[in-house]
Amino acid sequence: MGEEIKYSRFIKADYQQYQKRLQQETDILAEWFSNNALSRKELVAGYELEAWLIDSNASPCPRNEAFLQHANSPYLFPELAKFNIELNVDPQSFNSKLLSEFEEQMQQLWQQCKQTSKDIGCNMLGIGILPTLTNNDLSLDNISSLDRYRALNEQVLRHRQGKSIGLNINGNEHLEVEHKDVMLEAASTSLQIHLQTPQHESVRYYNASMILSAPLVAVGANAPFMFNKDLWYETRIPVFEQSVDIGGIGGASSGPIHRVTFGSHYARESLLECFNENLEHYPVLLPVTYDTEPEKLNYLRLHNGTIWRWNRPLIGFDDDGTPHLRIEHRTMSSAPSMVDNIANIAFYYGLVHYYATCIDPPEARLSFAETKDNFYRSAQIGLNHRVIWSDGNRYTIKELVLNRLLEEAQTGLDKLGISDADSRRYLGIIESRIKSEQTGTQWQRKFAELNGRDMQLLTRCYYQHQQNNLPVHEWDFDCTR
Repeated sequence: MGEEIKYSRFIKADYQQYQKRLQQETDILAEWFSNNALSRKELVAGYELEAWLIDSNASPCPRNEAFLQHANSPYLFPELAKFNIELNVDPQSFNSKLLSEFEEQMQQLWQQCKQTSKDIGCNMLGIGILPTLTNNDLSLDNISSLDRYRALNEQVLRHRQGKSIGLNINGNEHLEVEHKDVMLEAASTSLQIHLQTPQHESVRYYNASMILSAPLVAVGANAPFMFNKDLWYETRIPVFEQSVDIGGIGGASSGPIHRVTFGSHYARESLLECFNENLEHYPVLLPVTYDTEPEKLNYLRLHNGTIWRWNRPLIGFDDDGTPHLRIEHRTMSSAPSMVDNIANIAFYYGLVHYYATCIDPPEARLSFAETKDNFYRSAQIGLNHRVIWSDGNRYTIKELVLNRLLEEAQTGLDKLGISDADSRRYLGIIESRIKSEQTGTQWQRKFAELNGRDMQLLTRCYYQHQQNNLPVHEWDFDCTR
């Protein structure tokens, strides 16, 4: 979905042609899997970070077009709403200073973005859901001026036969709203971590990413509020799932086939299973035409981009043209500070490498149903939720992180060649965050408890703290300075 498309109106023949090419490209990918033709290159790391533009009242500032023109950077891209942007870094092979280099690169880009936003009369903010966001902000007046987003909106509504999209979220409080377009999807922003894996190891990394989604979504939570309601510990999860609520082939809206999904099972033999599921169960949303050879997989890749698994397999190409596999881990919010983002990335890389390379695969001891339940309940309840783990025991997320996962993440980072100084620094931030129980979510909830449900004040104070780049566990609630 990051690529612009040529679009006016789709007709029946467009869907038929697209489906034909999608089948052809899926067959090509199957042949590549069968012949072990996908890259065997060692692990490569990367990530994307979504952010908000806000105005002087701490409300959304819908000026991303002016922002992007002024910044003129190949690392910045628009998102669905005019008040969101996406920041990227160059992917890198693992080396001893990978994490600190990632932080330095993103800090430089973030500083450029802060200045650019000021130049156009906005400010930059990283947070899961903007507390001051209103339902009126999520209108088509604020959709980014790209054909792909308008086409997506029209096609989602077509598949819903014009039926409005509803949010119905039960958490600490209850939220129920109706919306007439796809703009609810723009309500949340995330940290998306990428990991390119060799073909022969990709199943293990994919399954490990799914298993680890439960602790990661709680550790990285930064989105308790939506429309002034205190909902889930990480409210992004139900908001995104319900904002593109269309089912599978034949309009099925029940069962495991949803456009935003945790998935229907672990990968068994290969990640080709996900792309076969895409072909067989998900209707084409954007039947555009490409003038490219089938081996570029443009049709397959765009179709996959309209299916938002929380752990999404991606197909890309190395510099020499060799196709490769990446896993995109999507469960964590955009964090309160840049150093928190890098700590979250470190925690994911260390854990996923540890679990993907351990002799006894955890997916053999933890059923997919248990893994899926762990994820959703952890997103709803947070650090105090008791998950069942691969040893058959139950732990709160806090106990699991402090007594087991931090040590395992350290081992994983050591095996990846990350310097001891970097791994201890970033994992130390995770440890302090969990010991203090001051995640981004908990800071927001505590601030609201102390100051009332004043979302403008909360956002201004949050913005003020974010400028110091201190990890969230060191934030206080004093915004008078």
